[in-house]
Amino acid sequence: MGEAEPAVSVWPARGRTEAVVLVLHGGTEHSTGGVPPWKLAYLRMVPIARALHRAGRKAGVEVRLLRNRRYGWNAPALDPVQDARWALERIHADHPGVPVVLVGHSMGGRVALRVADDPAVRGICALAPWTPRGEPVEAVAGRSLLVVHGTRDRMTSPVESHAFAERAERIAARVARFEIANEGHAMLRRSSVWTRLTIAFTLEAIAGGAADELREAWAAPGPERLRIPV
Repeated sequence: MGEAEPAVSVWPARGRTEAVVLVLHGGTEHSTGGVPPWKLAYLRMVPIARALHRAGRKAGVEVRLLRNRRYGWNAPALDPVQDARWALERIHADHPGVPVVLVGHSMGGRVALRVADDPAVRGICALAPWTPRGEPVEAVAGRSLLVVHGTRDRMTSPVESHAFAERAERIAARVARFEIANEGHAMLRRSSVWTRLTIAFTLEAIAGGAADELREAWAAPGPERLRIPV
């Protein structure tokens, strides 16, 4: 008997599907253990997926939340990257030609940045992403990228996500990075800010027309655009 496939929760669009948001949860560097539906890293993304659906369903946005087969990054196998590629293929099969936005937290942010080279991907929203030194940026070429990080994060490095954003700026269509003051890795203390920025970026990447906060971010000078306080 073969290994079980990853699991996907789907919140459908109202009417015709015009775009899909793929939400990717966090994990750890090494673990071949499974990801049950009560795993905190997975549960953390459920409210964000639901909020994205509420905001976008009338505009034809479908939201899919991927639950990985294994909890770890597990180099060189890169299990969650394989799972995300699988999920993207499912999206292509179900909705050929529709644009996709990737939203990932922690390890899920790293996964999103790796699979952003899928031709359907318009934008990547990386929340407290795990971007170790030397993380490749090539996959974000020509895409819109939003990075959001808490200033008190002790699990993933705000310094490293800033360095990634600086390198990505050379090839991405555009990059902005927000720093949420007094916020840690779990996105709990100021959860509404994370959600607001994620929704604004996602809807803009799909339909155009930036919210004021993002319009100002895109217009800011390079160094300031990558360290926007909020």
